[in-house]
Amino acid sequence: MQFDLVTDWTFDQPIERVWKLLHDPRGWPRWWPAVLRVEQVEHGDETGVGAVNHFEWQTALPYRLAFEMRVTRLEPMALIEGRAVGDLDGRGLWTLREAADATHVRYQWTVGLRKRWMRWLVPLLAPVFIWNHNRVMEQGRRGLERALAEA
Repeated sequence: MQFDLVTDWTFDQPIERVWKLLHDPRGWPRWWPAVLRVEQVEHGDETGVGAVNHFEWQTALPYRLAFEMRVTRLEPMALIEGRAVGDLDGRGLWTLREAADATHVRYQWTVGLRKRWMRWLVPLLAPVFIWNHNRVMEQGRRGLERALAEA
């Protein structure tokens, strides 16, 4: 089963400030409680395309997820696209746009489950997995909001 999940955030901050924090995934553990660790595995080119980061997440439920995310496309101040491989397998796309005096952020996560127990239970637990994703993303929104206020 594949999940197509969309999260929208709006911050009363300039796009440059939001971009600076989102564009640096190794800094996410400082403000996103669910992100336990991010380690750069490959650097990518001068723009960041091709960079690979290893992520470890603690979900809202009592399990962890780990995957590597390769940046496949990057447009400064606008877009970061990546391909995940590991416990989750799929595509993530961050898009940012200015709206009045705010920045709108959208994350589109099209992902399949690779852990055997999750695949077995997905017919029963799909709504729980979606709730879990939404909870983790809400933690990220609140954490980013705090980090922006402190910066």
